[in-house]
Amino acid sequence: MPEIREFHEGETLRAARALLELRPHRAPAEALAALADGQRAAGYRLAGSFEPGEDEAAAVAGFRVQENLAWGRHLYVDDLVTRADRRGRGHGGALMRWLAEEAARAGCEQLHLDSGVGADREDAHRLYFNTGLRISSYHFQATTAGAGGGRRR
Repeated sequence: MPEIREFHEGETLRAARALLELRPHRAPAEALAALADGQRAAGYRLAGSFEPGEDEAAAVAGFRVQENLAWGRHLYVDDLVTRADRRGRGHGGALMRWLAEEAARAGCEQLHLDSGVGADREDAHRLYFNTGLRISSYHFQATTAGAGGGRRR
């Protein structure tokens, strides 16, 4: 059974190998860890699933507890990834159970996450459905002029 532990500031590099599989554009590992730690003031937290005797996480969840008018108090999962060489060992399911328990501990009414829709996400979607999540909305995005883009039509 995987062990789930929350990362504290200064331990984020132990999550970086997994996170880089989901967010390779945030490389190198040190830069990704600095970005993640920089979000902690806004409530960002990290939890990892570990195999016995390993210091690097096999799977990682980045999340935050928030409150808004639409969903009330909720836990939002920003990042959820299992390293490719550790998939099929129960890490994703263990993290999802831990996240649901953490949401309950924090008094959250709901747990939310967004997921990409490519064929490469089918295993992730199966995990989400198997852990009780359902598709409840579409997520829309646009690149803003401030990001060097412009209005898309």
